[in-house]
Amino acid sequence: MARIENGNALTTPVQQPGGKFSDDGYGLITATVVWKSDQSASLGSVVNRGSTCPLAGASFCDAHKYSITYDSLDIATIVVEYVGIDPSINSGTITNRQVGVSQGLTSEHISTHPSFFTATTGIAGAAPFGASTIDTSQFAGLNGAHFAKAGGSTFLGFKDPASPLYYGRTNYLSPQTSFSGIFYTSTQNTPKELVALVGKTSGTGTFNSISLLPSYMGTAYITATGSRNQLLLAQVNVEDFGLLYKVNYEIRYNRDGYVAPVYPAA
Repeated sequence: MARIENGNALTTPVQQPGGKFSDDGYGLITATVVWKSDQSASLGSVVNRGSTCPLAGASFCDAHKYSITYDSLDIATIVVEYVGIDPSINSGTITNRQVGVSQGLTSEHISTHPSFFTATTGIAGAAPFGASTIDTSQFAGLNGAHFAKAGGSTFLGFKDPASPLYYGRTNYLSPQTSFSGIFYTSTQNTPKELVALVGKTSGTGTFNSISLLPSYMGTAYITATGSRNQLLLAQVNVEDFGLLYKVNYEIRYNRDGYVAPVYPAA
């Protein structure tokens, strides 16, 4: 049975006064509108995914999701959430990127340490190495480091008990940096093109003409020696978000850079 609210039989959803409007600070706008109708009324015009937000100044937002509460007197209360990108942010096609950084430690072989072959003050010192006093068939550097060849090839380990801080050690804790970010876009091709770049590198933080890292984190990620890109696009996840596309991504930083034959530039 149709119920009457303020003279309206509610046979079609009626927008309620007011609404909620929020900005995430990066350009994603969310608006919420409440509607009421008779429980037997058709709600298609309101709950249709992609319908335009009726709030003033929010016509760029489209319906994303909704909930329905069935109240007494056969009245249904419909809460619809609309999403869109602020037209003043990147012409409304993409939000600004929200980025976080994770810095941790990971175990790596000691011979990969950047100071491993540094003369005098390094870990093993610089080649050529002299004959070992512990095993004359081997060659020894600083801190009891032993090698199969005088030139430093084939590191055999730290074998001198006289260097207890290194004796028997094989690994060290190396800093590992990764960046994770999120953005929303209304452009259909952007997620597809970004997914295709997973496994490729950048020396600026830009992939598919999109700057994925904020400038305060730096703009040059290229090794001083060899000019290798230090950023690798490691992961991209995409999901629908209303009529937008929500893109999550991960970028890994390598201080030694990524060799182009294995990890080509984006």
